[in-house]
Amino acid sequence: MFQTQKISSRKFAPLGLLGFFLLSYSIQQLQAQNAILLNKLSYFEKPGTSWNLSAEVNLDPSNKEQLSIKPGCCILVNKRSKQDQGTDLISTLEHGDADIEFDYMMAEGSNSGVYLQGRYEIQLLDSWAVLKPGSADNGGVYERWDDKRGNGKEGYEGYAPRKNVSLAPGLWQHLKISFQAPRFNSNHIKTSNAKLLRVELNGVLIHDNLELLGPTRGSLGAEVSVGPLRLQGDHGDIAFKNIRLMNFTITPPSVSKVKYFGYKPKTKEDFDFQNRIAVVKDSSLVLTSNLNEKLFENLAVLSTGTLHIKTAGTYTFNVNMMSAVGGFKINQKLITPIGSGSNSGKIELSQGDHNFELFYAKANDWSKPTFSISAKTDGMRENPVSDPEADLTNVVDPIYVPASPVNIVRSFMEIPNQPIITHAVSVSSLYNIHYTYDMNKGALAQIWRGEFLDATPMWHERGNGTAQPMGVVKYFDDACILNVLDSSNQAWKNDASVTNFIPKGYQLDQQDLPSFKYHIYGAKVSDKIRILEEGKAIRREISVENAPTNLYIRLAKSDAIENLGNNSFLVGNKFYYLNIAASEKVFIREINGVKELLAPIQHKLTWSIIF
Repeated sequence: MFQTQKISSRKFAPLGLLGFFLLSYSIQQLQAQNAILLNKLSYFEKPGTSWNLSAEVNLDPSNKEQLSIKPGCCILVNKRSKQDQGTDLISTLEHGDADIEFDYMMAEGSNSGVYLQGRYEIQLLDSWAVLKPGSADNGGVYERWDDKRGNGKEGYEGYAPRKNVSLAPGLWQHLKISFQAPRFNSNHIKTSNAKLLRVELNGVLIHDNLELLGPTRGSLGAEVSVGPLRLQGDHGDIAFKNIRLMNFTITPPSVSKVKYFGYKPKTKEDFDFQNRIAVVKDSSLVLTSNLNEKLFENLAVLSTGTLHIKTAGTYTFNVNMMSAVGGFKINQKLITPIGSGSNSGKIELSQGDHNFELFYAKANDWSKPTFSISAKTDGMRENPVSDPEADLTNVVDPIYVPASPVNIVRSFMEIPNQPIITHAVSVSSLYNIHYTYDMNKGALAQIWRGEFLDATPMWHERGNGTAQPMGVVKYFDDACILNVLDSSNQAWKNDASVTNFIPKGYQLDQQDLPSFKYHIYGAKVSDKIRILEEGKAIRREISVENAPTNLYIRLAKSDAIENLGNNSFLVGNKFYYLNIAASEKVFIREINGVKELLAPIQHKLTWSIIF
């Protein structure tokens, strides 16, 4: 949220940014690297006493509005107190165009923000389980502010995230930002606004090509071409780690004097235009495939123009020919091979102007030929050289499956590092939490927070049968959740044939929610998964009839499982919480470096997954 104290505008010296850069590097080296280091507070300008460095951070079990810390390296933590309400951290290094990403953990009810160039705030807030996020929620772009607009109208031009994919307090979250700084002419007049080219929260796109018309509330001052990074520290406990900043200082290439020539092709790959007269001619301010279709229909097209390079270097050009076949030349040198699809090539270019040629023809008779060209080099993010909207003609309209009313969708499902699930059942809820069940294994395959399913791969044209979750996903290695063990140290058996696993489908209750049925070791099993109200947990209940002796259930498997007390556990690197009924006898064991959370079961066991 906005900074309440008054902060004067100032000029910052380009020194070292705490946690981002090693002092032994030169500024030029730092601009080409996304170095990370969180071992000193001296790299920030006047860090307040609320900021600490820690080796370990956890949600305080006795007071969830606070984080507990263990002194050391390399996690940056802000801890407020009654005596110290906290201050913001302002970097000594300034950035312009930049890619910024970091992990952060929030205490319950905590509120913070990251200010790009000290002026544009992306909100960091405990927005866990908020169904309809606003601009002041986690990942939102905070409002601008003007007291002159009148009471109740002071805030304006705030932008909510596309969806709420925030995680529970005490879990690590990840924010990734691609920022484009505002542009100014030689008279310091702004010629273009700042932009959030892309923002991902926990791996999910929440902002795309969002123009920022001016500074948000609490800005350090007027807009500038470069400015510091600022972390808000006066609204609650928050921790940061794995901070990366890639500063882009090289101006992207541009084109001008673009001309188009259409030739009648002798073959589909006839690009020998010498000594031939063009049938049609045209010109444009941009390099694009959106030409006059009547003029250029069924013609091979040659585009020529001037490529402007502001900084000498080795440039990689990525060329994508869609429904077309063609090639790209700079200074008469073929950069990519003549063909269709995606190709790339490198070339050393001096500062100044260079001639280019792009040529292409239709690859088939039933679709329009389109192309895209982008360039990248050290110190410059990949930028379009051609018209970025020209290839949108081939974009498929997505087919989304909504969560309301509750939906059950059967499909194939692709899970990372696992065989494709051929009998996947995905179940939605009204609380933005959904899950996929693998009926071939009696396994909870994944849960996610956000919207429900993208069925485009399954239903567009012939499709491939797969659907995709639309949110932040937690995957589970949950096969053979029940095993008979001769001893508590016996290795878990993951072969369904050994356990005599037989799927029996699912049965719907009065709310049309499924309970999955199967037989294992001769016992009858019912696996009921429900989303708790307010969307803060998934509750799972497994009931067993005719359970064999020494039947165990494996509730979690991970490199790390921490017992928090009262049958509450933290799984993985703060991956999710798992709460079990207090009367159950659960234990953690370790086999071959992997920890497992087990419990004996004869009739029923209920537990909750919180993320």
